[in-house]
Parts: sequence; structure tokens; C-alpha cells
Amino acid sequence: MAPGTTAATRLKVNDVEAYFARVPKEARATLEKMRQTIKATVPKAVEVIWYQIPTFKLADKPLVSIAAFKNHCSLFPMSYAVLRSYEEELKPYHTSKGTLRFSLDQPIPAALVKKVVKARIQEIEARKKR
Repeated sequence: MAPGTTAATRLKVNDVEAYFARVPKEARATLEKMRQTIKATVPKAVEVIWYQIPTFKLADKPLVSIAAFKNHCSLFPMSYAVLRSYEEELKPYHTSKGTLRFSLDQPIPAALVKKVVKARIQEIEARKKR
């Protein structure tokens, strides 16, 4: 959640613009850049609030989410396999099963965001074929 957000205000965040409005300026700029990169990579994706964070959906499937927290921002590709496929490039960042965390002073380069998003699209499309 956005820094300083309480449980009561989290429930009121119902659209992406409202979420961004609550994010501090520095984090907002970082998330906006990532948001624009994702939009440019997947123009057909729909932005929604899902689990109280901005999420891009493609064909009603969650593609990736982004969020700001007290000490970092995150990109959620919702796939350990996708993160693992870029393990070397992601070494400067903290990764976990489905999350890529980064500090505001070390944002993820747009080219890497594009790679992660495209890999996630391929993963979703491969699941459709099964």
C-alpha cells in the first residue's frame, strides 16, 4: 500500500488514479514511468485495482501489478518462472516468489520491465493453449 495508508483508507482505494494520488511524489514518479512502459508494451491491457494495488489485466487474466510501499516499490509479475528466467539481470534487486522489489534510487530500467511483461504475456498465452 501507499506509505501512510491505513486499513480504513485502503478500502477506499477503488481506482488506479486514486491510488496514484495517495502515493508520495518520489514513488509516484517511479511508478508512473513503469506504468507508461507497461501501457506502451501492452496497449490492450486494462488497468484495475486488484488486491488494493494497480494491476494490468489482459483477457481478464492478471498480467502484472505495481505498488509503492514505505521503503520500496514493487513489480509483481505473479510468476516465479518469469523472475527466474531473468535471474542474472534481476540480481541488483530483491526478488521473491512473485515479486520484484526495488528502491526509489535504483528503479528497474524500462527495457527490463518490458522483458518481464512480455515474458508474462507469453506465459499467459501458453496456458490458454493447454
